[in-house]
Amino acid sequence: MQGENLTSWSFFFLEGFSRYPKLEIVLFVFSLLMYLITLLGNSTLILITVVDSRLRTPMYLFLGNLSFMDICYTSASIPTLLVNLLSSQKTIIFSGCAVQMYLSLAMGSTECVLLAVMAYDRYVAICSPLRYPIIMNRRVCVQMATISWVTGSLTALLETSFALRIPRCGNLIDHFTCEILAVLKLACTQSLLMDTIMLVISVLLLPVPMLLICISYVFILSTILRISSAEGRSKAFSTCGAHLTVVILYYGAALSMYLKPSSSGSQEIDKIISLLYGVLTPMLNPIIYSLRNKEVKDAVKKVLGKMYLQQTQEHL
Repeated sequence: MQGENLTSWSFFFLEGFSRYPKLEIVLFVFSLLMYLITLLGNSTLILITVVDSRLRTPMYLFLGNLSFMDICYTSASIPTLLVNLLSSQKTIIFSGCAVQMYLSLAMGSTECVLLAVMAYDRYVAICSPLRYPIIMNRRVCVQMATISWVTGSLTALLETSFALRIPRCGNLIDHFTCEILAVLKLACTQSLLMDTIMLVISVLLLPVPMLLICISYVFILSTILRISSAEGRSKAFSTCGAHLTVVILYYGAALSMYLKPSSSGSQEIDKIISLLYGVLTPMLNPIIYSLRNKEVKDAVKKVLGKMYLQQTQEHL
């Protein structure tokens, strides 16, 4: 049906990894395991930031938001992927596709902005420690988190609404999810308006926050190198190491997906990158923040200890 406008179809087929049927069961186990670890790790981080009063600081407020985003981001696409990996009929209804695309874009865009906000938080904490409680007060932190959410939500709404209104000449998405670039490949004609919107939003949400993060870390590194004691330098580095690791993982995958030429590489490689971006990064975030953070480790032990005592008392 080459060239026929099939925009009115109410569902899409998801190609996924159908070309590699033997690989699907391996991917199912891998994705399910990663998804469960993601839910457990990020839910635990949210729980301890709410329960432990010592963690009611700006950094943990932002970290709780980041964990919630990661849960929403993976839950938008991974359950559908898991079902389709075991099913021969890999379909998704139009409204489900729209919700999936919107949530993925909204959570991803919000995270881009929030990571820049977290970099600024580390900059103030290290470069202006005496003024930190004044600058990063509760009201300012809530406003910064809200700006991150509003920015991500509005840009995602704009992209999703335009992407799904473009006339399509097919309903087979060569992807495992309703990823916007894969959906746009179904367009009957090239849309200059959509390309412009995608380019502007990609630049605003990828290179611009990344530049702000780099500027923050230039000042942070300059301040750390002026600290005389080795212990002080080590402590300062440890407070930034987790965030910097997450930034490298997140932006590395995002830039490789959204700022490369559309004709370069294989679609199968795009799927793998998208899977790693959607499952591995959210799973690693709580692990990275926990491994190098004594406060988080102590809070987890405290919560687990309380749960153990409650269970013991119930059995007595």
